[in-house]
Amino acid sequence: MTFITKEKIFSKEWFRAYSLILVGTFILASGFVFFISPYKLAPGGTYGVAIIIHHLLDTPIGLTALVIDIPLAIIGYKILGPRFGVKTVVGFLMTAGWVDLLNYFWQGKQLVENEGLLSAIFGGVLLGLGLGLIFKSKATSGGSDIIAMILNKYTGKSLGHLLIYIDSVIVLGGLIAFHDWKIPLFSWITIFVTGRVIDIVLEGVSYEKTLFIISDHAQEIRNKIINDLQRGGTFIKGEGMYQGKDKTIIFTVVNRRELTILQDYIYKIDEDAFMTVINANEILGSGFKPLRKKIAETPDFQN
Repeated sequence: MTFITKEKIFSKEWFRAYSLILVGTFILASGFVFFISPYKLAPGGTYGVAIIIHHLLDTPIGLTALVIDIPLAIIGYKILGPRFGVKTVVGFLMTAGWVDLLNYFWQGKQLVENEGLLSAIFGGVLLGLGLGLIFKSKATSGGSDIIAMILNKYTGKSLGHLLIYIDSVIVLGGLIAFHDWKIPLFSWITIFVTGRVIDIVLEGVSYEKTLFIISDHAQEIRNKIINDLQRGGTFIKGEGMYQGKDKTIIFTVVNRRELTILQDYIYKIDEDAFMTVINANEILGSGFKPLRKKIAETPDFQN
């Protein structure tokens, strides 16, 4: 099985991938330098460890993270095989370079003085945006991801849970090193915000709603959806639990404006209709984002 994606050098895909890495690593480094490191926050990963060591021993953050990342990448290659391609190596090299370059000029000052919570939130936004762009290039961030993959191989535990455990240990390391409870609390906020922003970057902000509608006027509702809203849908045959009568369930997806129109129409023709409205995290297919585009943009987390 092939894990590493390769773009033809100087092709459109190549320029896109490395542009995303260039911009993503700069934004990621900005988050660490301007918001995270000045407050000694340790939001997991190799940079969480590097920030702790930096404030204890005055070592360069980027170089310290690189000293951790390179052996991990080599160990990961030995144990897991060729899952970490050139883009991942370029990614953690560029991140380290940006971090130390920015830190050299910024000198560790607090961009927002005495606002640890605000810095944790904005730092999380920048980390999430930067990592999201890196993931879009189909590279990974290395570091604790590699440790989690190795542990996953030998323990069988899910990667998500292992990453949480590893990052939590690093966060608690910040508490032990600096004896300040605000540090782990703010660090966990940063981790949460980072995760949410990564999801938004990779999946986008969706305003679509998934609807399940049960009504004795299913055909009229169907006509409204097809002819007026110009949306599609599916009839699902069901059976009422109470009386055992046959029911027709309408499954469809609409946006917020269309939801209001449809709800008003259904109320007029069937006050007893039953409707479930679910926030659709992501919609792929005809009338929405094409599946082929999603696949092209989705990182495989193996490169």
